[in-house]
This record gives sequence, structure tokens and C-alpha cells, in this order.
Amino acid sequence: MARRDKMYMPMGAGGLIRYSEEEKELIKIKPKQVVYIVIGIIALEIILKVFFG
Repeated sequence: MARRDKMYMPMGAGGLIRYSEEEKELIKIKPKQVVYIVIGIIALEIILKVFFG
């Protein structure tokens, strides 16, 4: 009996997604890093407004 590696769903699968076939992410950013980047941008904007008003 042959083993199948992938199982294909019918086209009318009711909006189900096969997660094994999604594209891989090129850049992975953790939520903490996003918060730090946003805080850094806000701080940079405040500093620029103070010195170059």
C-alpha cells in the first residue's frame, strides 16, 4: 500500500486553509521588537522636534 505525503482537499473546502502549504516568512519579528521599534521612532520624533523645532 503506497503512502501519500500530501492530502489534497477539494476546492469547496469551506474556507479551510492548508497551513503546510503557506509561504515561509523571510523576516521574523517578535512582538516585543515591534514595540521597541515603535517606541524608538516616537523618541526620535520627539528629539527632532525639540532640537530642530
